[in-house]
Amino acid sequence: MLPFNLPDAYNYFVNVLLTENIKFAPTHVTISGPTQARVGDVVPLTCSTAPSNPPAEIKWMVGGRQIRNATSRTSVSPEGGWITISNITAVIEPNKRSLVVICHGLNMQLTENVVSTYTVNVLYPPSPPIISGYMEGQIIPAGSVQKLLCVSSGGNPLATLTWYKNDKRINSVIRTADKSVSAEITILANVTDNQAQYRCEAANSATEIPLFESTTLSVHFAPETVKIRIEPEELKPGIEATIICDSSSSNPPAKLSWWKDGIPIEGINNTSKPGLWGGTVSTLEFKVNITQEMNGIVYTCQSANEALQRSVHEAISLDVLYRPKFVPPPSSTAVGVENESLMVALQANANPISIIYTWSKDGQSIADGNNEVEHRIFSDGPKLNFTKLHRNDAGVYVCEARNSQGSASINVTVVVEYGTNIKSVSENVIVNPGEDAMLSCTVEGKPLNEEHVKWERLGYDMTIKTSSTFANGTSYLHIKDSQREDVGNFRCIADNRVANPTSRDVLLIVKFAPEIDKSPTLLRAASGTGERGRLPCRAQASPRPKFVWRQEGKDLPVNRTYKYEVEEKKVDSLTYESILIIEKVAPADYGAYECLAKNELGHAVETVRLDITSQPDSPLSLNILNVTHDSVTVAWTPGFDGGLKASYRVRYREANREQYKYIDSLPNSHKLTITGLKMNTLYLFSVMAYNDLGESKYLPDLQKAHTKEAPPPSQPASSLGGPPTTSATPLGGTSGTLLLVGVASGVSIVLLNVFVIGCCLHKRNQKRLKRGLELLPAELTESSTIPNLVIIGTSLAAFGFLLVNAALVWFFVRHRRKKG
Repeated sequence: MLPFNLPDAYNYFVNVLLTENIKFAPTHVTISGPTQARVGDVVPLTCSTAPSNPPAEIKWMVGGRQIRNATSRTSVSPEGGWITISNITAVIEPNKRSLVVICHGLNMQLTENVVSTYTVNVLYPPSPPIISGYMEGQIIPAGSVQKLLCVSSGGNPLATLTWYKNDKRINSVIRTADKSVSAEITILANVTDNQAQYRCEAANSATEIPLFESTTLSVHFAPETVKIRIEPEELKPGIEATIICDSSSSNPPAKLSWWKDGIPIEGINNTSKPGLWGGTVSTLEFKVNITQEMNGIVYTCQSANEALQRSVHEAISLDVLYRPKFVPPPSSTAVGVENESLMVALQANANPISIIYTWSKDGQSIADGNNEVEHRIFSDGPKLNFTKLHRNDAGVYVCEARNSQGSASINVTVVVEYGTNIKSVSENVIVNPGEDAMLSCTVEGKPLNEEHVKWERLGYDMTIKTSSTFANGTSYLHIKDSQREDVGNFRCIADNRVANPTSRDVLLIVKFAPEIDKSPTLLRAASGTGERGRLPCRAQASPRPKFVWRQEGKDLPVNRTYKYEVEEKKVDSLTYESILIIEKVAPADYGAYECLAKNELGHAVETVRLDITSQPDSPLSLNILNVTHDSVTVAWTPGFDGGLKASYRVRYREANREQYKYIDSLPNSHKLTITGLKMNTLYLFSVMAYNDLGESKYLPDLQKAHTKEAPPPSQPASSLGGPPTTSATPLGGTSGTLLLVGVASGVSIVLLNVFVIGCCLHKRNQKRLKRGLELLPAELTESSTIPNLVIIGTSLAAFGFLLVNAALVWFFVRHRRKKG
């Protein structure tokens, strides 16, 4: 096979076409020439066709008009066919933004036409830029915003606008319209804008030199700083000093003024000179004769731009050398409290400020606290420290301050206060009725005066018969016309507000006839036949009474036979007690006995009964002491105990329910707190007494208490009176059989508890029926009312079954593990 290449094949093909006289039109025409020109310019344009056969003709359309005299030439194309080229010139006419040229390539024999369009842009220079937004001479305050707008109209293409500040290009916001363009700048005016030239340039392809417009700004600005200098720099008393104030550049010039402690003073030599940014620098000074008292005086210079109503200030404090001078303390006395700390702080002014302080008392120097040895009293420069005050620390302390210019000293008196203490009181003052009495109370403390000691007595009007005097640390209470109602303790209270108040009771005794206590528990006694009987008789009297016991109007032979004995004791300063003891009480001994108490002022008689032991009487009263959201505290006054030790049971229920709950009090207690109650619920309460021989009746359900709505904020939620919650952790790997064993054991324990409780209640009810006592109500079957013996027995049985249950579980788990 012969070698083959593409160009040769193409030429061969074209020549064949030519040889065969094949006709074809040009595929395209191409226009070349300048793309832009000014008005009046002659623009050369060339249009060439692609190869065609026969040669194509070229027709021109320039600006919408056909060019008829255009010339053209043809040449053979290397690829075959002919290429036609035509050259014309066009003159750019005014009032047109562009010139549109169209070239047609025509093959008349083939009636085919190819077209190309070419545009020549006509260049026009823009109009000169115009600046708006500011007028020459207009004042712009520093810190304000100023906008400048530059607009240029016409031109092809539209102008390119550029802003310059003092020949430095700055950014702007360009906006283009159909026939104009604008550039806007926003200026935050400052000192550098004063007398600054802002220039806007407009240029496009038609301008060789940019067109421009400029404007110069006038900015008012206040001075930024004020500086003060003193000549000479070192001030001493007796010299004349010049104080000079220099203000930084300002436009318009700043007005300077001097001030001392808010009062203007006259300045001299007010001068001005040109400053930065087209402003003015101003200077003002004044002269002053320096004295020691001028140290620390503050002078202020104000530089104000009145046009802007802005100003700056600078102050200077004169620094005058002088010896130490103490600042007068608020008081020459320092007051502290015994056993507490105290710090006496002084202050001395001096220049130079390096001051050495020394403290002393009675000529003895106080240790310096800067050394490693600890002292209870030590100095720390101008401070005197007491870590723990003693009474003997009181006195006058001297502080001396010294520097290179001299020394000064000051005295400080330290006063140590301590709380009141009652040293002694009058003991058991006894007066006759109608006499005046005087009680005394001797107190020590600091401070101490009549206002720090007072007398009081609860329920006693101190304004009617009493008055007090004070002398030498002793307060005297005077009681006029003392009577029986004045008998009792008067409390002496000492309080100087330094420590906690102290108080002591002082007893006033006015002689009075015996008064026997008629409390129900003291007017009855009980004893079994053959036992020892004890009949109490308690009386108040002054002087001490003599007790006589009688039966059926006859004095008993007390302390003369084995049958009757008397025990007497002093209960307190006014109360005495006589107890008649009857040995081996017989039926004839039961009945009424008379107790006679007498002294020099009279006598009193009261009947005391001795009865056989029996069930107790009902309590005399029941009171509500405290109520919370889930508890109520009650207290009662006991009645006669029947001669035996009495216990008490409280009964309560919700007001809207009939079912009672019961709870026993602790032995020898007359108060009980019932817990586990519902919130915001009304409850009714009553109480009864019981002993080994029986029970009293319950008091009527007259006492009510309404629990609160919510617990205190700090109380945990678990104390809301509901049942306690427990958490259980599952046993991993435990089968269902183990669970069934546990459940069965638990059910067995519950059934056993029910059985044991039922048996115990049945036996107890049987015993009570035999003794003729009232059966317990059904509510006693609740856990809180079951007798102690039943509770203990049931608990032991339940505990035993729990052990059995635990052993079964352990055995089952161990067996499963071995099997595994």
